[in-house]
Amino acid sequence: MTSSRASTNTHPARTAAVVVAAVFLLVGILGFVPGVTTDYDGMTFAGHESTAMLLGVFHVSILHNIVHLLFGIVGLALARTASGATAFLIGGGAVYLVLWLYGLVIDHDSAANFVPLNTADNWLHLFLGVGMVGLGLALRRGSTARG
Repeated sequence: MTSSRASTNTHPARTAAVVVAAVFLLVGILGFVPGVTTDYDGMTFAGHESTAMLLGVFHVSILHNIVHLLFGIVGLALARTASGATAFLIGGGAVYLVLWLYGLVIDHDSAANFVPLNTADNWLHLFLGVGMVGLGLALRRGSTARG
């Protein structure tokens, strides 16, 4: 009885935020796993000089991986309430849309590319930004009705 009651009290925005946050945690961890991250020995703390690539596609650095881990931790913390989950999805999505724009305007070989970013990262950031904001807006309805 308790488990069915708990499931009826879980707002869809909370569930979505937990899933998104868990993916960020997973990506942050995988960024530190040699083999999953190619050219692991070329990973730097920050900057475009890092040659490490998550799944051989996405540029990563130690800083980039830490940001993913922190984003996941913040997402899990905010997912404790429906309003926090919605804020994480919409606010986090907005952050990723800004990061997408940043990736479009900077030269990927410049010192300004401190994260580092490449074209695949830019497309992923656009997808994440639109997806997270869309989820947050679609699931925020009734966020005050359920916890």
